[in-house]
Amino acid sequence: MPEVHGNITGIRDSQLKELEALYDCPFETDEFAPRELLTELARHSCALNREIAVYVSRDGDVLDVTVGVGDSVPLQDVRLRRNSKRLSFVRCIHTHPNGSARLSDVDLAALRSLMLDSMCAVGIDERGCITGVSASFLTEKEKGVPGVAVTDVYPLKKLPQRAWMEEIRLSEQRVMQGEDADLTDSPERAVLVGIDSEKSLEELSALAESAGALVVGRFFQKRPKPDTATFVGSGKAYELQLDAQALEADLVIFDDELTGAQTKNLEDIIGVKVIDRTTLILDIFAQRAQSGEGKLQVQLAQLKYRSSRLMGQGLILSRLGGGIGTRGPGETKLEIDRRRIREQITNLKRELDTLQRQRQLRRKSRERNRIPIVSLVGYTNTGKSTLLNRITDAGVYAENKLFATLDAVSRRVELPDGGEFLLVDTVGFISKLPHDLVEAFKSTLEEAALSDLLVIVSDASSPDLLFQHKVVEEVLAQIGADTQPRIDILNKCDLTAPDENAMPLLPGAMRVSAQRGEGIPELLAAVAGELRAAETQMTLLVPFAQYGVMGELRQKGRVLTEQYEDAGTRVTVMLPQDAAGQIAARYGHMIVEE
Repeated sequence: MPEVHGNITGIRDSQLKELEALYDCPFETDEFAPRELLTELARHSCALNREIAVYVSRDGDVLDVTVGVGDSVPLQDVRLRRNSKRLSFVRCIHTHPNGSARLSDVDLAALRSLMLDSMCAVGIDERGCITGVSASFLTEKEKGVPGVAVTDVYPLKKLPQRAWMEEIRLSEQRVMQGEDADLTDSPERAVLVGIDSEKSLEELSALAESAGALVVGRFFQKRPKPDTATFVGSGKAYELQLDAQALEADLVIFDDELTGAQTKNLEDIIGVKVIDRTTLILDIFAQRAQSGEGKLQVQLAQLKYRSSRLMGQGLILSRLGGGIGTRGPGETKLEIDRRRIREQITNLKRELDTLQRQRQLRRKSRERNRIPIVSLVGYTNTGKSTLLNRITDAGVYAENKLFATLDAVSRRVELPDGGEFLLVDTVGFISKLPHDLVEAFKSTLEEAALSDLLVIVSDASSPDLLFQHKVVEEVLAQIGADTQPRIDILNKCDLTAPDENAMPLLPGAMRVSAQRGEGIPELLAAVAGELRAAETQMTLLVPFAQYGVMGELRQKGRVLTEQYEDAGTRVTVMLPQDAAGQIAARYGHMIVEE
């Protein structure tokens, strides 16, 4: 016997059997909705004070019976045709136990999104009497979106049964004849859900837009802790189902990590693809990675994250078309198992280990040449790439999007007073940075951990400046980059009021504008000062017979002066502390005390 779906809590077994009997309701070939079916729907809906929906095929078979929560009912995606551009061959008939037979915006949105033959509403008063019936049908498409035609409200005895069945046939023709826009490049319509804070939800919105989604709704529900089954609770999950239908959403994004079970339960209720913040960030990284190492790191993070969530990958893994949350590995793999994932993870780690050894060789070469490393670090979208371009003319891609730059880029910079350093642009940080992503990018993030100096770039125009700076400090501590000297700068100062007291400032931070070039000379002078502070000045008298020592001094330090004397060459050199110790140990007899 077919089952009754939806909210069946508190319904007696005898009444459930009567509802199950609706599956056997007979239909005539030209009958839109038999009076017997509508009367039974009204009786049960009044007794339960809940909406009830039935789905009927074009042949007159009842395909599904669903009970709602109060004055709403989840509308299932029941299709008999695979082509999503054509009508589904299914009509939905549902009750409104509030007396109104008028179709709601949610009803009309579901008609469009599910491509139903028709959406029908049955108004019911407090006595269980039918107050009227109305229906809606799809019409010609405009820019790929079907129009909707809504009928008048009819009394039960005067339902235009044959006319409405004919309207379904005409609707099929109109939908297929209308203008059918190419929607392959249209953005996914996303609904955002959070329980942390409005600020975090605002950032999630920026992330979704950065991934290419169109945010059509945002819902915040303050909770002390997530619900173990649905994260937001079953009641809110059913509300989201209705909101997603009304907004014609393709995707629901949660602001925190979901378990596999939570993802599956939410997709079963809401009926659209559900992803979490971590999946969204990983998707952005998959889009932005350019280098071979960056792509491998993203794949590793995605596989490690998905491996523990295979049971909840219902709609994510069942869609061949891809979209947000499905890019990268697994996009066209419907049944990838944990054993295969472990094999892929092992292979990726092996490739990354090879690249990391190559990186270490390059790093040792820099250490031999004593080139100081200065890393630009900071929250995502604070202007680090723009700053690198301003200082070095690197031509690095920079855009006002979160994670516009993913792969680390380094350029040599010559200081005005002589010497040089390597300026490295690193990936931006963000709150709730996925652990798997930090682990996968550890070799890249080591550039910051092994730097001689950190330049922490903050967005002076951001109202969340101090919060973002705190997140950066936490991530730096997480990767072991919290002991180096640092310079704090407030970028985008051209977007803020000239009065520094009008905004929360970081103590001692320098104001710059990478876009306009303001404050750049002062920044370079500060970098030079910090690098020089880590050096020791030393004067040696190098005998001509040991002139090879001069080459070693030039390699390990920065020669300030050279003066030829009878006994040899008097040279004054700036050396890093460790190199100064080595020179003193080997050539202490050449050191000239001044």
